[in-house]
Amino acid sequence: MLDANTLAAMRWDANGLMPAIVQDAQTREVLMLAYMNADSLQRTIALGQAVFWSRSRREFWRKGATSGNTQRVVDIRIDCDADCLLLLVEPAGPACHTGRVSCFFRDLAAFSAKPAKL
Repeated sequence: MLDANTLAAMRWDANGLMPAIVQDAQTREVLMLAYMNADSLQRTIALGQAVFWSRSRREFWRKGATSGNTQRVVDIRIDCDADCLLLLVEPAGPACHTGRVSCFFRDLAAFSAKPAKL
């Protein structure tokens, strides 16, 4: 568990959240981005599995709780500004709700080539 001083030194946003990038510990592929608050970070450390904060549902969610596609946390790193986390994980199944390994499967050029709606 992290002590109060460490948590206080971290740069949480105005809502008490911080982006958490999830990366496969073996392949180094970026799997997803989610948000964590201090409590979800503490739960992640205690369980050894990724626990995030859902901004839309305003509740904790453990990755894979319903799908079975869990993420065992190998390491947690914080960036130089102390405002973003990197979780290195061993995934048990795809990270994306679409069934793809990574949520980052769409090329921006192809996405932005779609005509804009007026």
